[in-house]
Order: sequence, then structure tokens, then C-alpha cells
Amino acid sequence: MKRVGGVIVSHGQVANELLAAAETVVGDLSHITAVSIGWHDDVELAKDEVARAVKTVSQGVGVLVMTDMFGGTPTNISAMFLKENEVEIVTGVNLPMVIKLATYSEETTLSDLAKEVEDQGKQSIHRTGALLEPQKMKKDA
Repeated sequence: MKRVGGVIVSHGQVANELLAAAETVVGDLSHITAVSIGWHDDVELAKDEVARAVKTVSQGVGVLVMTDMFGGTPTNISAMFLKENEVEIVTGVNLPMVIKLATYSEETTLSDLAKEVEDQGKQSIHRTGALLEPQKMKKDA
């Protein structure tokens, strides 16, 4: 069965490292690739690299691009490839989002997967101190 492909696009080496971490957790992720854009990279060359990445992982059922920051160069470049039912973008990528993309049900549509990945990203952000408040030892105790 065909799968939605994934491309992680970021400033610096963030994309490569997120993909490597997800592979350590999940295993082979042949349907996901990473594009790390260096601080001084030529925008046209970066655009070509994103285009190649999208083409590489596409199996004809859509590609989800995950970028590090809305408004940044990786997102602005990726936005050039937005196409309904073919390419969707979710910003603010984190490791739980990549793992969600790696482990989704193959029957999931691109649109539904984008929403699930977005939700996973939001749900995985916590203020640990607030979560562990009841377990904190009081300094005066």
C-alpha cells in the first residue's frame, strides 16, 4: 500500500538530527527524508533540494512537509510546493511529530495526517515542573 511521504526541512542540522533520532526509536524510515538548510546556503539551491526531496518520497498519495518555524526560510521555500491533496506543511516540528509521521496508519489521508501530526506536536509540549508539581519535594521539608 502507498504511504504519505514526509520531508523535514529546517535551519542548520535540525532536520537531519530529528530524522536520525526518529530512526533510532522507530527503525527504517524510507518514506521520510530531511533537508537541512545552512545559514549561508543559496535559496535557489535549497529550493531545488526541497523539490528533489518531495519527489523522492512521493508515492502518489501526498507528501507532508514539516518545518521548524513558520515564517522562516525553510517554511517559505516549502510553501512554494503547497498543493491541495498533494503537499501539506506543518510548522514547529518536534520529535513526537516525526514519530507520529513514521508510525501512522497507511489508510490515513494527507489532510488527516497533517492534522494528527499538528495535534501530536501540540500535545507533546509540557511545562514539566507543572506536571510534576505534586511530586516536588518542598525545600523546607
